[in-house]
Amino acid sequence: ESLGLEDGTYTVEVKLEGGSGRTTVETPTQLKIQDGKATAVITWGSSHYDYMKVGEEKYEPVNTEGNSVFDIPVAAFDTTAMSVPHEIDYTLIFDSESIQPQ
Repeated sequence: ESLGLEDGTYTVEVKLEGGSGRTTVETPTQLKIQDGKATAVITWGSSHYDYMKVGEEKYEPVNTEGNSVFDIPVAAFDTTAMSVPHEIDYTLIFDSESIQPQ
């Protein structure tokens, strides 16, 4: 709401921090605004992400093939790329000045 964006679909630059430094997310990413709430479409550079947690809420991938894709509200992540599941904290930083209508 603080960005004053109308309902619609935008793109936004996103920067990934934390973790092992061996993964990436696609940028720019899609940003959906509906009823004043922002949802980002996060596409990881790997298919090994089974879920994401934002706060205490768990999100499942929205795809079944290719790199893992999640629709999340605009913040910690989990991976099973290792021999056993590990939770890894990441921070996604969205550049509000880069938002463009689609």
